[in-house]
Amino acid sequence: MSDPTLAVIGAGPAGLAAALAAAARGVRVTLIDSAPEAGGQFYRQPAPEFGARRPRALHHQWRTWERLRDGLCTHLRAGRARHLTEHHVWFVERRGGAGLIVHALAGPEQDEPVEVPADAVLLATGGYEKVLPFPGWTLPGVVTAGGAQAMLKGGLVLPGRTAVVAGTGPLLLPVATGLAAAGATVAALVDSADPMSFVRRSRALSVRPDKLAEGAGYAGRLLRHRVRTLPRHTVVEAHGCDRLEAVTVAALDREGRVRPDTRRRIGCDTLAVGHGMLPHTDLADALGCRVDGTDVHVDEEQRTDVPGVWAAGEATGIGGSALSLAEGHIAGRSIAARLAGRTPDPGEWAAAARTRERLRAFFAAVDSVYAPPAHWAEQVTDETVVCRCEEVSAGAVRDAVRELGAGDLRTVKLLTRAGMGWCQGRVCGPGVAGVAGCAETAGRRPFARPVPLGVLARAGETGEREGREPEKRPGEDRDQ
Repeated sequence: MSDPTLAVIGAGPAGLAAALAAAARGVRVTLIDSAPEAGGQFYRQPAPEFGARRPRALHHQWRTWERLRDGLCTHLRAGRARHLTEHHVWFVERRGGAGLIVHALAGPEQDEPVEVPADAVLLATGGYEKVLPFPGWTLPGVVTAGGAQAMLKGGLVLPGRTAVVAGTGPLLLPVATGLAAAGATVAALVDSADPMSFVRRSRALSVRPDKLAEGAGYAGRLLRHRVRTLPRHTVVEAHGCDRLEAVTVAALDREGRVRPDTRRRIGCDTLAVGHGMLPHTDLADALGCRVDGTDVHVDEEQRTDVPGVWAAGEATGIGGSALSLAEGHIAGRSIAARLAGRTPDPGEWAAAARTRERLRAFFAAVDSVYAPPAHWAEQVTDETVVCRCEEVSAGAVRDAVRELGAGDLRTVKLLTRAGMGWCQGRVCGPGVAGVAGCAETAGRRPFARPVPLGVLARAGETGEREGREPEKRPGEDRDQ
């Protein structure tokens, strides 16, 4: 009898932790990731060709990364795992009676179809940044906060010489300190969060004193690099002709509105901006997994409500690397037990479960502090482009609501084409919803990324030969 098989989609902290836990318990693991190296965004490494002498200088928790990396190498050498790099997963389907098939695109042109059969699948697809539009946000020199960090970690380059880091969320702190330590002048850290909100939630935040100490460490580094911090402020506009030259920032009142008498202009050639993170749920949506709000729903074992599918890490709720590691470890142990035909004992992962619960409580409190300003859309002028793919302006969105009666995001999309471009609303969705005054709803997409028609045709032919039927969604009647 062959060993059970697991496909782990995503080689960040959650995927690595799950792969190591499952492989150590007799499961043959295939780790599938779009990056050339394991680690995800959190442990992103510079390419070996750069010859970085001290890559650990760009990271914290380096020893954790070394443990994960060495553990993966051990399982790869022993044949218990394989690592498919630069493989972009676009769909997961059920195979005949049992098991699943992961479809990916490989190769430089991402047109080489690859199928990975597995008895179980773990979705460790991570998250992506939420960026809200404002006048000038499309200027060259305006990048996401995570994009600036990726340039520094993966490319060993600075996005510019003088930077403003702005928005809200815990990511702003490591981005600002990282840029400053690498030699950039960080003119300001502009955060819309109110420091008093942390005080009001001190009891909930105190469950993780190590995280509070980590935040204090970042604050100390900002002081050492003389970075000016502007709490309860927001970027009102970015200025420049061919590229970014300056930004205007302003203070916020208690209702989250801009106080006009506080506007100030700060010169910079880079604006690294972000407004938090959102989970990647495309694959979970396509499989029919339950999604609560923005998060993939899982039980105490990290199982989704679709048989054979687990999820861990940012896909189940944004919470950082430590939470991802705990969830991945639990998922890996659960998968190994279930594939062996036994009911797992929760005592096997009791320590990880305690860590998971404390971190979930901690980040629930953090999320309530790091919320975008309530009235941010009031600063978005009608001329501001809110959907970059289709070049749809805020004015067009507002006209669709006021003049044409659009009352939801889907109708706005149909009337304006906002969200119909390459990103399929992943980037512009929150901004369009905010400008329209509509609830932000997750759109179900059949595939997680664009797929060449030839690949779809070949996949269909293979499915017909093997007698596979497309996966039926809950409540869907194929005869209609």
